[in-house]
Amino acid sequence: MMGIQSVDRAVEIMEALTQGPSTVGAIAERLDVHKSTASRILSSLADHGLVEKSSSSGAYSLGFALVRFASAVTRRMDLSDTAQKLCDEVSAALKLTANVAILDEVFAVNVSQAVGGGLLAPRHYVGLRTPGHATSSGKVLLAHDEVAAEAALSDVLEPHTERTITDPEALRAELETVRAQGWAASNEEWEQHITAVAVPLRLHDGRVEATLTVTGPTHSLPPESFAEVAQRMLALAAVTHRWT
Repeated sequence: MMGIQSVDRAVEIMEALTQGPSTVGAIAERLDVHKSTASRILSSLADHGLVEKSSSSGAYSLGFALVRFASAVTRRMDLSDTAQKLCDEVSAALKLTANVAILDEVFAVNVSQAVGGGLLAPRHYVGLRTPGHATSSGKVLLAHDEVAAEAALSDVLEPHTERTITDPEALRAELETVRAQGWAASNEEWEQHITAVAVPLRLHDGRVEATLTVTGPTHSLPPESFAEVAQRMLALAAVTHRWT
């Protein structure tokens, strides 16, 4: 309980400092605590760069570490916004359900979705944690994250259809193929009669931030179209200027 109280007080201090610099005494009065308590919390916040103490006045103000946190939030908001726009464009162009997903342990988690061509989506994917070894998005993400790949390979590969890859060596070979060809497919491996193609969404420094997927019934997305569809997806992703 004491730890939670300290966190609450730390948050209240930072909220107070959004109004401008403040002294230990003023902070103690606002929190209705002894000056030593306020000083201890401020010192801890300062150790992490969350607040800074003026050498001339002794007053505290918000620290630049908060800029890093704010930047991370902004990047996530930018990701969500850009991902949704990309899904809208891809679904309209390819007449298939489009998704953008990010890696979560050994799973792919979808952050945006759009349905194209008046087709009903096989599932509502946003927020859904999908198995990395059985989905095209998961294969792309595992193929570009060595730690996640090894974790998946050392775990039980649960079958979802009769076509799901359940042999670790077969999955390892599949991930090598994904890296080599630049895209992944799920040919009725997670859901029967449903196929999917995914491509990596790379930042300009080469890191794979997410994956773009199109999904549809097998007759709308047959295996012989996978490579061509992947190339169209990569071209559409490049237009965002966020991803290459």
